Amino acid sequence: MTNKDYYSLLGLSQGASPDEIKKAFHKLAHKYHPDKKGGDEAKFKEINEAYQVLSDEKKRRAYDTHGAGWNSGDSGSNQGQGGSWDFNDFAGATGQGQGFQFDLGDLFGEFFNGGRSGSSRTRRGRDISVDIQIPFADGIFGSERTVLISKVGACDHCKGGGGEPGATLKSCATCNGQGKVHETRRSFLGSFTSTHECGNCLGRGEVPDQRCTTCGGHSVIKRNEEIRIVIPAGVQDGEMIRLTGRGEAVARGTPGDLYVKVHVERHKIFQRDGENLVMALSVKLSDALLGAEYKIEALDGMITVKVPEGVSPGEILRVRGRGVPIGSNKRGDLYLKVAIKIPPKLSSKARKLIEGLRAEGL
Repeated sequence: MTNKDYYSLLGLSQGASPDEIKKAFHKLAHKYHPDKKGGDEAKFKEINEAYQVLSDEKKRRAYDTHGAGWNSGDSGSNQGQGGSWDFNDFAGATGQGQGFQFDLGDLFGEFFNGGRSGSSRTRRGRDISVDIQIPFADGIFGSERTVLISKVGACDHCKGGGGEPGATLKSCATCNGQGKVHETRRSFLGSFTSTHECGNCLGRGEVPDQRCTTCGGHSVIKRNEEIRIVIPAGVQDGEMIRLTGRGEAVARGTPGDLYVKVHVERHKIFQRDGENLVMALSVKLSDALLGAEYKIEALDGMITVKVPEGVSPGEILRVRGRGVPIGSNKRGDLYLKVAIKIPPKLSSKARKLIEGLRAEGL
């Protein structure tokens, strides 16, 4: 058939791209496949031969250069080398020797996940998430919480093994101890054989002779579980804490993760600014003028703050080391914003004193 125009057989021009060649072949393969009603075995062989040459860069270059005689030195069959295929070769792909049977790694494997259906994949349980609300002080200094969650977990009775305690293992009758089962499906492209994990033994090849009476042999069960959550010092509002492996369990696999979203309550006095705390300090007018000491109840106990003489409204006083913990032995600072408290009404004596200050230009 080397005297035929491969491009014309696929309905393409000589400058067709590899992607165009591939798409044209797939379309015609669907149309002419012998197992499909109205298919044409001879036509299918021709388009297959054309595809084998044009999809190979080296062979295509030789064909474009030499034309119909590009392959004249080869023997007539060229099986597996880009020439014509004997349809009986298709059977050899699975060793079954009947009809057009392929495993998923053959020429048309890409239609069925690239022939990877038999590959193993580690199971992983579902991730779950919860929201918790904590006081402002717990967000600063850290704390612990215990939450009750309803989720799929490993069966306590069989310890995730799926069998009654003391049960012995026997070969799985479904897969004959192989852990995998083969499934053959027919389509207009032929019969395709796939391999997948045995659903009875979950790939182990063995099953207990007596299934667990609690989980029915599934190894996991829906139940309530108390989970301890350690909230780190300095956690931010809206921050997510990840607990690896505390999500939902899955038979013969890895459990998912638990994500805890932390909501920190507002405080009526303190605000957080990064690693520092900020609060307003209300100071009497006389103390602002003459100076004084104020006792303040901080988040972690009473502290004494010295208000300097002549402090101004809006001035910031700094107390070192009374802010948010940073690491194991360091903390941010506490900032106090001074607000001078002006009396709404003055006594006659206070008025005279203030008038005396005015007279002195104060």
